[in-house]
Amino acid sequence: MLVLTAKDIEKIYSMKDAIAADKQALKIYTQGDSDVPLRINFDVQNGQCLFMPAHIRGSDIVGIKIVSVFPDNTKLGKPSVPAQVLMLDPQTGEVCAMLDGTFVTQLRTGAVQGAATDLLARKDASRAVLIGTGGQAISQLEAMLTVRPLTNVAIFDIDHDKGKQFTEQMKKRFVHFSTNLYFSENLDDDISQADIITSVTTSKVATFNGAKVKSGTHINGVGAYTPQMHEIPANIVEKADIRVLDTKDGVFAEAGDIIDPIKQKIVTQDDFLELGDLIINPQKCRQNSQQITLFKTVGTAVLDVYVGYDIYLKAKEQGIGINI
Repeated sequence: MLVLTAKDIEKIYSMKDAIAADKQALKIYTQGDSDVPLRINFDVQNGQCLFMPAHIRGSDIVGIKIVSVFPDNTKLGKPSVPAQVLMLDPQTGEVCAMLDGTFVTQLRTGAVQGAATDLLARKDASRAVLIGTGGQAISQLEAMLTVRPLTNVAIFDIDHDKGKQFTEQMKKRFVHFSTNLYFSENLDDDISQADIITSVTTSKVATFNGAKVKSGTHINGVGAYTPQMHEIPANIVEKADIRVLDTKDGVFAEAGDIIDPIKQKIVTQDDFLELGDLIINPQKCRQNSQQITLFKTVGTAVLDVYVGYDIYLKAKEQGIGINI
């Protein structure tokens, strides 16, 4: 079995690689060529343990992400959301790799937003806004910078000190993109100028004013993943010209910012496409520079497993990782 740490993966697998893999994974999902059972959730002593399996038919890629939520772990100096991705050898059924699941999750989540932004944002997009500076924010920023030559990115967090610290760290980390990264002191103003808006929070209320969004903007809702969370304004869901989900099953079951507008009859389930639909038929992507486009993701194990196996193959080729 090959063990791959976050540092191992960073050496051999780029955001560009992950975006390409996510596109392929969601194409396979939309075509019905994968099996993705509902995740299993166990409540245990101090938290929850979740098991997320997937099978890619044809290639017979099989794997599972095991992720736990143990808030008290921080008192022990351990991560509160530990995760691992296990891959099985299609020929023997043996576990052939164990990958740092926290890093794989961050990578594939950033990449799925990057895939949507690549397919839906205007080609000349130059200004973006990132709302939220938590654990997923770095990969979200990297994905936007990877797919569009952005000149300015405004970064915002309701905790201003945390947001400003994150912004300074990102200026150093992504200096090679030559993009002006700054903390937003006036979010409404930055939203009104943005070509791309990415919200990655667990907020129960909208994180920006939908009335400030200009024509031609692409919006990503990445953070909210329960029926109680609502980071995307309902008026944006209503006025978007193209509405795209990573998977309909996942979003319609989990994302409050989509579930509620459907319940309120602002939109219907038929008003939404899957990202795989756009990959299969590019004519369903943006048709002009005035359309407002919306992408919502809650994640799916097919992304973890497809990306995980792709990483495993590259690591094996290059002799990266520890064999045990």
